[in-house]
Amino acid sequence: MQYTAVYPSPVGRLTLSSDGAALTGLWLEGQKYFAATLPAGAAPEEDLPAFAAARQWLDSYFAGERPDIEVLSLAPRGSEFQRMIWKLLREIPYGELTTYRELAAEAARRIGRGSMSAQAVGGAVAHNPISIIIPCHRVVGSGGSLTGYAGGVERKLWLFRHEGVDTERLTVPKRGTAL
Repeated sequence: MQYTAVYPSPVGRLTLSSDGAALTGLWLEGQKYFAATLPAGAAPEEDLPAFAAARQWLDSYFAGERPDIEVLSLAPRGSEFQRMIWKLLREIPYGELTTYRELAAEAARRIGRGSMSAQAVGGAVAHNPISIIIPCHRVVGSGGSLTGYAGGVERKLWLFRHEGVDTERLTVPKRGTAL
């Protein structure tokens, strides 16, 4: 059984999901792929321990602290490749950015391949079902272009500024620009 709860945040209403033991989703209202991994029939249930832990983490994060992601029980649903990319996202430090190419190179290195498509990595990043906590917002295109954030560029910029990222060097690309 899947359960849902709502968290009001500075970037808008967040919908949380849990399997009863772990957090399985966190979506920004109106984001691309909203609740894509949430099965039909999920029941509202605000009082689960997974939701209490997520709320505490989010309260800390939005208060400007740097909560440890490892204190949360996370169970994002996706393919083996997606879960590998989401694990790499968890390693991006607070207030720091990486590119899709750098992420692809690290993923390739970890699985013993010579290279990996930045576009494939971008697809996995875009389908991250636990936004903010699994920090997909910390990935930018080559040269600092703000590509591919399912929650929208305005929210991505807000999260960057919240984390103290210098946004002056970042650009919004024209549609169709490669990762």
